Amino acid sequence: MKKMKKIIAVLLIAIMGMYALAACGKEDKPEETSKKTEDQAATGDKKEEEKVKPEEEAKKDTVRALLPPVSGTYQDNFDKWEKEFNELYPNLTLEIEAASWEDVTSKLDVQVQAGSPPDIAFVGSGGVPKYLDTELLIDISKYATSDMLADFDELVLNYFKNGDGIYGMPAYAEVHGIGGNREMLEEAGIDWKKVQKEGWTYEEFREAIKAGTVKDGDKTRYGFVFACSGVTAKDYLGIFVKSAGMPSPFTKDLKYAYTSQNFLKLLEAMRTFIDDGSMPKELSSIDAGKRWNMFLTGQTMITGKGLSNFERSAAMNNDKLEANDGSAVEGSIKAEYIILPVPTFFGNDLVTSGAVDGYIAFRGVEEPTEEHLQNVAKAMYFLASGEIAATTCSELMIAPVAESARAAAANIPVPENKIVENSEAQAILMEKIAEARPDITPELGAKEQRIMDEVVGPKFQALLAGEATPQEMYDAVKAAAIDAFGADGIVVD
Repeated sequence: MKKMKKIIAVLLIAIMGMYALAACGKEDKPEETSKKTEDQAATGDKKEEEKVKPEEEAKKDTVRALLPPVSGTYQDNFDKWEKEFNELYPNLTLEIEAASWEDVTSKLDVQVQAGSPPDIAFVGSGGVPKYLDTELLIDISKYATSDMLADFDELVLNYFKNGDGIYGMPAYAEVHGIGGNREMLEEAGIDWKKVQKEGWTYEEFREAIKAGTVKDGDKTRYGFVFACSGVTAKDYLGIFVKSAGMPSPFTKDLKYAYTSQNFLKLLEAMRTFIDDGSMPKELSSIDAGKRWNMFLTGQTMITGKGLSNFERSAAMNNDKLEANDGSAVEGSIKAEYIILPVPTFFGNDLVTSGAVDGYIAFRGVEEPTEEHLQNVAKAMYFLASGEIAATTCSELMIAPVAESARAAAANIPVPENKIVENSEAQAILMEKIAEARPDITPELGAKEQRIMDEVVGPKFQALLAGEATPQEMYDAVKAAAIDAFGADGIVVD
């Protein structure tokens, strides 16, 4: 006990001596400098107090995501990604809920309406205005680092822009076009390699699908089939209209474009494909499943809409046929899927239709903390970049849209029997993708969507079915546009 008291006494003396030395030192310095030094010392002490160990500093947080089966094995990796994210950020937990394509939108909408959406959801960029109206969508540019956003191709990232905000991170950009059966294209005398590189005009395309139409008794192999049942008819029109001088429903000065005479001429041109016999008269009743079945069973030379991963789907069916696998599509034939551009109309340039899908972020009714939103940005970027994005794009047979994903893709083997020309064609089509239009206000967008749903879509189906003429459809669209935007808000040429 006595020994302990001696130790304490010695320590007290030492401490007092240190204070005495400090006081002497101050006497030798000007008062202002001395005061500054004290302030710096105090600030330094405070910073040292705040600088705690990383594991103590970072608060525990959970980020929830609702994700559909984006690619073939996408949902199989959820457990792996949750673990990897936690290893990257030990204080953070990523919880991913799987949803099917059929119910992901309804599931998300119910949660949004209830005020308790997931932190992250996977949607098409076209859904941004819809969710902006809920006031729950987050401008991720406020919480993501500049390096995160700079990783993405600007043209593609802009699809998630609205006004000055950025409301998502892209997972991929997929060009929606058309595709053909290699053997049939060559039999019809079509130089598909040249078409992939140089494109073709409406007149050239019309003659090509005439040449690809073969009648055998009461059976017909059509030159061209596009899924047009229900909402898919709008895909057909939306993909072709871009290369007819109308890359957007609005001009750069925000006038409604589908009142242009080019729109009427396009409707007339698209009707000729049916009148020529190159497309089936019952086109308006053909859904996506049937048109792909028609391609695999040799009932059409060219199909639409076309996706890059159709090459893999056709190749997989070929393998099943080779192996006499009973799961091959009934009545199917061997077919190599060739990516093709849509034709251009009236001397206009090719502008491709792009589907840019990716991740958006929500806040709930209760305002989240700044730190939580930064964590959400980390999780979004984790999913949209690097190895995850590279693997997803590889399965979809499309090129990544983030630099980090392109670097990671270098380590992923090229799929066996990949058609090299398709990759080259896809790169060309990606360069011609229609630019994003964040200048179109939500109000204008909502009016345009109403015209599309209530007039353009139904009238176009009637046109395909022979129940309306191109002129009748054009007149109906123009009347609806004047009603919505006024006579000064539409294109008059």
